[in-house]
Parts: sequence; structure tokens; C-alpha cells
Amino acid sequence: MLSDRREEILLDNQTLQVVPLGGLGEIGKNMTAVRQSSGIILVDAGMSFPDEEMPGIDLVLPDFTYLREHAGELKGIVLTHGHEDHVGALPYLLREFNVPVYATKLTLGLVRSKLQEFGIKRGDLREIKAGGTQNLGGFGLEFINVNHSIPDAVAVAIRTNAGLIVFSGDYKVDLTPIEGGPIDLGRLAELGKEGVLAYFGDSTNSERPGYVPSEKTVATTFQDVFEKAQGRIIVASFASHIHRVSQVVEAAKAHNRLVGVAGRSMIRNVQIALELGYLDLPSSMLVEQRDINKVPDSDIAVLMTGSQGEPLAALSRVANGTHRTIEAGPGDTVVIAAHPIPGNERGVSRTINNLMKRGAEVYYSPLRNVHVSGHAAQEEQKLILALLKPKFLVPVHGEFRMLRHHANTAISVGIPEENIFILENGACLEFDNGEARMAENVAAGMFLVDAGAIAESSDGVMRERQQLSEDGMFIVVARINAQNGQLLGPPDVISRGFVDQQAANGLVDESMAVVTGTLERTARRQVTDWGELKKAIRKDLSSFLSERTGKRPIILPLIVEV
Repeated sequence: MLSDRREEILLDNQTLQVVPLGGLGEIGKNMTAVRQSSGIILVDAGMSFPDEEMPGIDLVLPDFTYLREHAGELKGIVLTHGHEDHVGALPYLLREFNVPVYATKLTLGLVRSKLQEFGIKRGDLREIKAGGTQNLGGFGLEFINVNHSIPDAVAVAIRTNAGLIVFSGDYKVDLTPIEGGPIDLGRLAELGKEGVLAYFGDSTNSERPGYVPSEKTVATTFQDVFEKAQGRIIVASFASHIHRVSQVVEAAKAHNRLVGVAGRSMIRNVQIALELGYLDLPSSMLVEQRDINKVPDSDIAVLMTGSQGEPLAALSRVANGTHRTIEAGPGDTVVIAAHPIPGNERGVSRTINNLMKRGAEVYYSPLRNVHVSGHAAQEEQKLILALLKPKFLVPVHGEFRMLRHHANTAISVGIPEENIFILENGACLEFDNGEARMAENVAAGMFLVDAGAIAESSDGVMRERQQLSEDGMFIVVARINAQNGQLLGPPDVISRGFVDQQAANGLVDESMAVVTGTLERTARRQVTDWGELKKAIRKDLSSFLSERTGKRPIILPLIVEV
């Protein structure tokens, strides 16, 4: 059946399709399929973190259905940089698709470690460099240096049958970067002169006017914090924010402090950055997690994970007093060097409150300049649009309001509104003879990762978990005569997470009467199909509880045959 469908949608030699499978209308999960007659390439393969409506879920991945339907066409994956929202889905993809992965040196270092963690040894990882080119499956790739909050970030220009398209990746215009050269504005201008058919531009910071400050501006704040701190200094950051890590290391050097590292991903990424030469941290300064308490508080700064309030991250455990080796208290200084990702505000606030209750001094944005964004603001977006001069714009990487603001910025610099496409995940944008049109949408939901396994049909599971968290559970145990369906004694009804105990006791007694009535009725009808019995119990008890309390708990009937 699939082969028939593929036969119908084969592309001619001049047609290009671009299909965002994640990253639109949301933060994270960035992944885009670029398809022409010669095959498909993927730009990025990211994940996102679950929100409060996904209890028990570890990670959220893009839907792979479209890729499975066209598995024979997939030629390779191109990564713009090493952040989780652009590479986090890669181990799950490579379990199914044995294709080459192209990325810069640091990005490959982070990916290689991630694949080893997943037990994937056959990954075909190929290093590219900013300024380099590569032919992949009939696509001509060129990699352009950009600035972001991690080294080795690139934009990708793709020469296709239909014309030149450009993916910005995540970027900002930083003329004084911490590492490497500034964004290659000259090459972007040359691409603009060549003629850019379509530009897929980062929209994350499109609501912000002006320019984003250089990462180096954070150094002043760190120097001030280190100057004033008397006790231990703890800095929480994204583990992949190697530039921020580097700034902490330089401040520690200037104030004669050793550097401790805590949190699994922070330890791993610092080690990778050291091995690949992206971090200047002498071994004599580095303190392993188990030895941090052996160093006087005034002589150490500790880098750790947990800037987003993640419950199991190192900083959260320090704030809760549950970390095995590290405590925070009066005299300590904690710097949360990141903005909360939308949806994480409550967790970050909880962490800050808990740290302050322990007596620590806490610095966080916007109280102090401890973070600058790695994403371009409006004036930077205008600059890139002016250099590339794309015929068509597709805002990417962001929630709908961000995409809309990016579109408004583009209109202000002269791009016609009809040439701007604000898409959703699964939309198929088709280019042919210099024109763009919408084609039929493809599957583009989400896969939820629960305890390391992908739950593909997850909507029902999420509804049940949400219902449990909001309305609780009723368990009904009924002992039934296996021959005639007669009830043997009163049923047991157990309430969990429903209402307070005093109210529950009254409801439990009444619920027992409801269940008894249901079973007596089914016994008179001589019903011995236990599935039908359970269905009747759920229906009657759910109606009763909804009428009495306005809630609909999960009802779990258990039939015991005697």
C-alpha cells in the first residue's frame, strides 16, 4: 500500500518540498525534511521537554511517520548545532534509519557521547566545517558560520533543483563572540546576490526589539559576583552552553578559585569540550563532584545543571537538600545563568525560593545581567533579511506569536506578505519554477518517551494520567460466583487521590451501594461476561460520582471469580 502511495507523489526534477516535522508553533523539537526527486535530507533532529500536562513523560520527539513512509528516500541528516532541541531525537532516529549525519566538530562530539549512552555504535558521523561544502543525495550543502550560545553553530545553504534555500539554524549577530569568529555576514550577502529562493529563519526572539547583547557582556556580571562572594559560588547553566561555562572558568581563574562540576550532563559536556579544545580549564583547577566538599567554600566555584528547575537536576536537589554531596546555605552565592524556557517558570521559581529559604544569595535574570539570549532580535533579523533578500520567508523555531512577529519584521523590510508562509508542523510547502504553494499535509504529531521507550499511541495514556492527576481513582473489587454471576458479599471500594478522607468515607459507602445495585441487576439478567460487568460498574459509578462531586475519576473494576 505504501509503495502505491509513493508512486503517486513522486516529484519531477524541478519540484522541491519542504516539510517541517517539528519546531513550528512550539519551542524545541526542531526537524525539517527537504525533499526533491533525488531524495530527502533532514535539517536537525531535535526534542523538547514535557510540559505539566504530560505527567511521567521524559522527552517529546517529532513524529517519524513521514520518514518511515519515505525511508528509502532519506539520504542523510544535517545538524546546525549541538543543543538538545536540535539533536536530541537523533539516537531514536538512528535506531531506525542508518544514514550519515553531518555536523561540526563540537556538535559531533556531543552527539557521539549521546549515541554511546544509547548503545548505538554504528552511527555514521561525518565532520563538516563552517565555510565548507558537501554534496548529499543530490543536494549541494554549504555551511556558514553563525553565532549562538554554543560554539560551532552553522547556517545551512542548500542548492536544490528548484533553487537556493537557506536555514539559519539558531543564531544571533555577535561581533565579539567568546569563541570563533563573528557571523559570516559577507558570505550571507554573497548568497543574497546569487539569489535566495526561500529563507527559513530563527524566530525565537522575534518579539524583542533592537539587538541582543554580546555574550561577553555577561563576563562583567560574573566578575562582580566573584569579587563580592565570600563563600561557595554555584552557577547553574545549560550543560551545552559552553560559552557560559567558559565565562565561569575565566572568572574563577581571575579570583583564584577552583572549578567543581556537578550533574551528569554538565560533567559529560565539560569533558567533551576539554577533549576537543573548546574549553581552557587546566586539570589542576578541575575538582570532581565527589571532592567538592573537600575544598574550602571560599576557594571553589561549582558548575551544575538545573537552570530550568528540572526536579532531578543537580541544582533542584541542592535547593531541596537532597543532593548527596553538595549543600547550599548562608554565605553561598547561586547564579542561575539562563532564562526559563516557556513552561518552566514555575519550576525555576520553586528552586529560587528553596535556595533563598536555605539562606543562599541568588542572582537571576532580570535582577542581574546573568544571561543574554543566543537568538537574534528584530534588528538582527532585519539585517539578515536585507543581506539574503529571499523571495520567500518561512519563520521557524518558535510559538505562533513568534512566527507572526518575524513575519511582521519581514514585511517592514519589504518582503511581500503573500510571500511569507507561517506554517504548522506537517505542512508541506512546495516550490516549482520560482513559485511556492501549499501541498497536502503529512503526519506530524509527537512521540512521547516514557522510561526510555517511545509511546507512539500516547494520547489515551496522557488523558488517563491527566485524569488521575486531577480526579484520582476508584478501585472496585467484587467477588462473583463464576457460575451464575451472583455477588458474594459486599464489594470493596477503595478511593485514591479523589477527595479528603472524611468525605471519601461517606462516598465510599454510597459507592458500595451503587456497585451492589449494579451487580444485583446484572445477576438477575444472568450476565457472566466479566467485560460487560466491568463496563456496567464503570458507567453507573461514574455517573454517580460525577453527579455528587463534579469529578470523573478513573474507575478500575476488579472481578474475582469464586
